[in-house]
Amino acid sequence: MSDETNKSEEPTAKRLNEAFAEGNFAKTPDIQVVCVLLAAFATLLVIAREEAQRVVEITVKVFNGVGKYPIRADVVPEWIKLGVMTLVGLILPFSGACALAGTLAGGFQSRFRLTPKALEFKFGRLNPLNGMKRIFSMQGTIKVITDGSKMIVIGWVIFGVVKKIFMDPIFYTPVDVYRLGSFILNSATMLLGRLILALGAIASLNYLYQLKSVHKKLMMSKQEVQDESRSAEGDPKIKAAQRQMARRMFQQQMLKSVPTADVVVTNPTHFAVALKYERGRDKAPMVLAKGERLFAARIKEIAREHEVPMVENRPVARMLFKYGKVGKSIPTELYQAVAEILAFVYKTHRYYFHRLKERRSMN
Repeated sequence: MSDETNKSEEPTAKRLNEAFAEGNFAKTPDIQVVCVLLAAFATLLVIAREEAQRVVEITVKVFNGVGKYPIRADVVPEWIKLGVMTLVGLILPFSGACALAGTLAGGFQSRFRLTPKALEFKFGRLNPLNGMKRIFSMQGTIKVITDGSKMIVIGWVIFGVVKKIFMDPIFYTPVDVYRLGSFILNSATMLLGRLILALGAIASLNYLYQLKSVHKKLMMSKQEVQDESRSAEGDPKIKAAQRQMARRMFQQQMLKSVPTADVVVTNPTHFAVALKYERGRDKAPMVLAKGERLFAARIKEIAREHEVPMVENRPVARMLFKYGKVGKSIPTELYQAVAEILAFVYKTHRYYFHRLKERRSMN
């Protein structure tokens, strides 16, 4: 079974971030082209009527004054300056709006994220074999189909608009010169509007295909997901060994504190909990160590070696093991039961507590 058929898992966040950094995300220049045309169309609707009227007025003024004003070296620069200012007033809003629209369209496709790796030079791009593979791949076929569709659509739209334009009365009847400005504006808006609708449909379909294609390429197999998880979180075997080592160190620390306990409460065989209470220092008895089965046996063995009092109390031992935390005070619900146990050992093992003070001071 091939790797492609095994890729049944959704791409992880790490995989998606790496793909974006390398420029591997859904994108098509058609989106930017449509956005630029849309910006030009919107600008045309907002400012072009006034600017077109201004151009017509200047044109009429120039042609009406051809016979009145002599063409001299000192007059020509003024006319040139007027023409340049008029052109700048027309071109500047269009160029600014188109540049902004192109930038926003590119940012939309890249989610406004930087893609530094996409700009890196790669020798593989110079390999003619790789270029041939791209041309004859499915992606290349889709590109050829898309480009061919765009050419057909653009030609069809231009033909339809031109055909309609030539039906305008301006071509076969006398019209006022001021009609020229509105004719140019209407023709331009008609052409741009139809191009935007047609190219927008192609760009949308192409972008949806790119989204699906890139998502399919970024799909991962279960093994890839496991490998990525392992590399991000660490090898489970190593982590298990680390946890085991930490548990052993914790157990050693507990066993080391057993000789300083006031009492060890037992089950008698299943549980053992070592308690400490120093009057004036501890607000309540504390759990020094706790364990079950083999570790409980080890706690009792050390307690016997150091003559630590042991009291068998099954329910209290079970509750201490279940709810008590090493290094913390015992639960308040067990205060009364533990106080009775401590009172008993203080009365019956006075000799031990005389030596316990010395032992604690040494530790």
